[in-house]
Amino acid sequence: MIDMNNFLSFQVHGGADHGGGVADSVAGLLTFFEGLSAQDSSDIFSDLMPGIAAMDNIHPVLVHFPIAFLSAFFVLDLIATLAKKQQWRDVASWMLYLGAVAAVFTVIAGFNAAGSVAHGGEVHPIMERHKDFGIAVLCLAIFLSIWRALSGGVIQGIANGFFLALAAAMFITMILGADLGGLMVYQHGVAVKSLQIEVPGVHQHEQGGEHVHEQGHDHQHGHDHDHAH
Repeated sequence: MIDMNNFLSFQVHGGADHGGGVADSVAGLLTFFEGLSAQDSSDIFSDLMPGIAAMDNIHPVLVHFPIAFLSAFFVLDLIATLAKKQQWRDVASWMLYLGAVAAVFTVIAGFNAAGSVAHGGEVHPIMERHKDFGIAVLCLAIFLSIWRALSGGVIQGIANGFFLALAAAMFITMILGADLGGLMVYQHGVAVKSLQIEVPGVHQHEQGGEHVHEQGHDHQHGHDHDHAH
């Protein structure tokens, strides 16, 4: 039997093995925002968005939006066609329009990123193929958006089959491009300023007793650990 009182207490207050619970998380969040209010206006952005502030370009941030919008469009439009739900297709249309707009800014940022980040010779063909996929997705998204808008959002019969085929091609091309983007970052470290060196069997170790993850051992904050050898 599960002791609900202990279970709920663990979820709210946390436990020694996993740090703070919800209460500590909320307290930490409030402390963070309190610290922001004491910062100068020039430092607030870098504290609030340290990831973007550390980037040389914002392509890695923007790329998530066309992926999200265009994926939602394709899945919803396909389901709506099969279910014969025109209202769902209307919603899908807006996903397509938003995805096309997001793709414009993403591709522009991508061109800027290609010329601003250092990369080796083995990465260049990957980056070129990634760029070609991105341009293809942009062209298809714009074409489908114009077609959808001119048709009033209602495309039927063979024309709709061809429309969905192009949407599927756009979706697949986008996934392939995203895969190459991940390959460049996670395999080749493109635009990564510092690489974390992993030691087999050791996940993380910080000196001073602050945070220790060693081969599955528990960690505690502010407490000394005595290990028996």
